[in-house]
Amino acid sequence: MENQTTHQLPPHVFVLFGATGDLARRKLFPALYQLHRKGSLADGISIVGTARSEYTHEAFRDEVHKALKEFVKEDIEDAVWQSFAKRIHYVQGNVDRLEDFERLRDFVLELEQKADHGGNRMFYLSMAPRFFGETALYLKQSGLADTKGWRRLIIEKPFGHDYASAAELNDQLATAFAEEEIYRIDHYLGKEMVQNIEVIRFANSMFEPLWDNRSIASVQITSSETVGVEDRASYYETSGALRDMIQNHMLQMVMMTAMEPPSRLRTEAIRDEKVKVLRSLRRYSVDEVKNYVVRGQYTAGQMNGKAVPGYLEEPNVAPNSQTDTFVAAKLFIDNFRWAGVPFYIRTGKRMPVKSTEIVVQFRNMPKHLYFNQAGNLGPNLLVIRINPVEGMYMQLNVKRPGTDNVVVPIAMEFSQSADKSPEAYERLLHDAMIGDSTFFTRWDEVSLAWKFVDPIAEAFRTGAAPLHTYAAGEWGPQAAHDLVKENPGLWWPVYGDQTPSVETVVSRERANAVEVKY
Repeated sequence: MENQTTHQLPPHVFVLFGATGDLARRKLFPALYQLHRKGSLADGISIVGTARSEYTHEAFRDEVHKALKEFVKEDIEDAVWQSFAKRIHYVQGNVDRLEDFERLRDFVLELEQKADHGGNRMFYLSMAPRFFGETALYLKQSGLADTKGWRRLIIEKPFGHDYASAAELNDQLATAFAEEEIYRIDHYLGKEMVQNIEVIRFANSMFEPLWDNRSIASVQITSSETVGVEDRASYYETSGALRDMIQNHMLQMVMMTAMEPPSRLRTEAIRDEKVKVLRSLRRYSVDEVKNYVVRGQYTAGQMNGKAVPGYLEEPNVAPNSQTDTFVAAKLFIDNFRWAGVPFYIRTGKRMPVKSTEIVVQFRNMPKHLYFNQAGNLGPNLLVIRINPVEGMYMQLNVKRPGTDNVVVPIAMEFSQSADKSPEAYERLLHDAMIGDSTFFTRWDEVSLAWKFVDPIAEAFRTGAAPLHTYAAGEWGPQAAHDLVKENPGLWWPVYGDQTPSVETVVSRERANAVEVKY
């Protein structure tokens, strides 16, 4: 068995609610398998799946094996699988019946009598959000949450659908678990290059002194998807891109980019600085939203040469739906470091490429030296590529060899193989098991994010912010491009899994861009 860690994770019983669901099959069991394959799971770690479906232990293991063969990148080694399968157990139960929790408790106690788990218990709620609060209460009432060791609760998003519902849910959780025992998972925070942002900034003297409004003109964060709503209409109709992406993933990337250096690399010190960003984030009233936020919905179009339906033609979507499948926004962080610097964010479905990138645009140099020279004197960019390619590149201006001061942009690129990086869920499960909540969201982060988003959602609901349309395969509605006209003049292109040709892109994109003078 491969061992890539310096220590094993502490023994515990890992109880997975919703063990037969899509997330468990696609992400959670593959992540647990990889931790096992790498030798991270100690002998005293047992996995107990629970869901409504009826399975024997063996039948459930067969289902897990099928999921691993489908969703793990490399071949499943039989010896590794056999040893992993011994950890897996199953207890059928409904999350709305106390007697089922008591039966699950008895089974966990039976496991703990057979092996030394230290009394430690991890509960992962991979289920419909409406059951989160009730499940936490049943964990307490049944005695499952009462143990001599540590106990931790991992909760998937969405954490409420507005501030009021999030606060109500948090109050329910607080009756059974302390704040430090609650791990609100946002898988974007498990991505290698998101976690690398703080290293890029705080471990390199060439960046941190320039990381403010005197040197940076703007920041753009794009998270685009090529897929449509597909089979998620029942969820998406109640969330839209605003609640599905902006309230969590996008604001998390804003916080990681804009936070102040923490006093130390400790969990609470890092989270404190992230929260300060949200406290400084300018909030918009319902009437102001239309000036800073663009919402869109895709219509029928072409994707890779094939016709695809519009959102209103998707199964289970209301024919008059006003749900946003695209959101772009111009944000401001009103503190000393970032005063006046626009942070542009955009996310949407049915866009030309699947990509998540952060583009930091530095201020232009005075152009009097090269004003009349041939070529293209573009701005310096630092581009952090998060998904599907992991890495970064810097755009610099140089003289084209063999010419007299013809200026061209070039890219200095670093790229790492995503195959060698742990999947986000693997990394986050590892962190939760050792009790490191750095890259999980704290309640004050969640509450402040909802307080920012709620007026925008209200503007969407009432029509105070108009719903624009864009054809599938386009980069959102024209209003989103108008949002950046003043500074920097364009959305910088993102490339998905392609390697950028910076000179070609800059000359093409800036041809129609608004010239910005500093």
